[in-house]
Amino acid sequence: MGVSPFTFYRGAALPMAADLAANPSTGIITQLCGDAHLSNFGLFASPERAELFDINDFDETLHGPFEWDLQRLAASLVVAGRSRGFAAHDNRHAVHRAMHSYRARMIEYAAMRAIDVYYASVSVAGILTYVNKRARPMIESAVHSAAHHDALHDLSKLTAVVDGKRVIVDRPPVIVHRAEVVSPLVDAVIVDYRESLQEDRRVLIDRYEIVDIAMKVVGVGSVGLVCAIGLFFASEGDVLFLQVKQVRESVLEAHAGGTPFASHGERVVVGQRLMQAASDIFLGHMVGVRGRHFYVRQLRDVKVRPMVEVFTPANMRNFARNCAWALARAHARSGDPAVLAGYIGGGGVLADAIATFAVAYAEQNLRDHALLVEAVRDGRVEATFED
Repeated sequence: MGVSPFTFYRGAALPMAADLAANPSTGIITQLCGDAHLSNFGLFASPERAELFDINDFDETLHGPFEWDLQRLAASLVVAGRSRGFAAHDNRHAVHRAMHSYRARMIEYAAMRAIDVYYASVSVAGILTYVNKRARPMIESAVHSAAHHDALHDLSKLTAVVDGKRVIVDRPPVIVHRAEVVSPLVDAVIVDYRESLQEDRRVLIDRYEIVDIAMKVVGVGSVGLVCAIGLFFASEGDVLFLQVKQVRESVLEAHAGGTPFASHGERVVVGQRLMQAASDIFLGHMVGVRGRHFYVRQLRDVKVRPMVEVFTPANMRNFARNCAWALARAHARSGDPAVLAGYIGGGGVLADAIATFAVAYAEQNLRDHALLVEAVRDGRVEATFED
């Protein structure tokens, strides 16, 4: 989090939740992503292998005022734009593009049948119809890259044959074998996780046998939590990687109320299925032997996240529009799109208000990051540095 204001922002969902809760609320409740910054959107493959654009991180998902997701997204656009050195008007323009997209899509969803909203998705083909010719090569390149991000692609990158057995390769500090931590997960994966799956997915997972498991550090906000990857084989060349990720209470729970589910893993799974157009077929949950809560999903299944570090202002605007489109679809599935569209109205009042907030919060984020860096420098906060 100390690397830059942008990395700080990605890891600072908790303080932002407290900041948002201190402000007036619309009271219009939907299922929230809870951490809807722009790096938590991207491309992935549906179970039918269609290429979709959607939210891809639900660790903080919970019900709450719909505008909290919009504010988290909008501020991330300004923070990311500043990290790229964009002009202030470019950053504000990106927020306006996102909010106008959200409004336009919500008006569409308000006029649709409920079942059609449920079936709606943000397809790559749909995205391409809304971008200019100069922006298409970047999207098409990302789609081409995504098509090769599957388990077979990762097999040679993550594993090696040692003493005649295929195992996950240690790459400290990111990937390490720690038997005392991951071994207790194996029984829970085989029993509790399996029980959380639908019957047809149980039949599928039963074809695979776990052959190795190792810890893997992921994300900015998840550092310090247990995360492991499991290597499974059904036969030679038929490989599956599952990610087992610890999850705690949502950062929103102190401000929006607790979860009705038995575990936080179940909270994540239900929230993801509710908000995402097409969820991973292996998505499930479990509670470990030490009482830790986990959810499980495929490590990679044609997933590509945005390369913010190479964005141009035009790229940012296009990506902002797509993020807001996906967010509108998710909110329309869990909330009442007619109420949302009616509240937003036909003008630019919401866009102006959210843009003003985003600029102000980017300044707050800059100050908070500086305080963290100072605390690390003074030794008041202990930090680990990576090469």
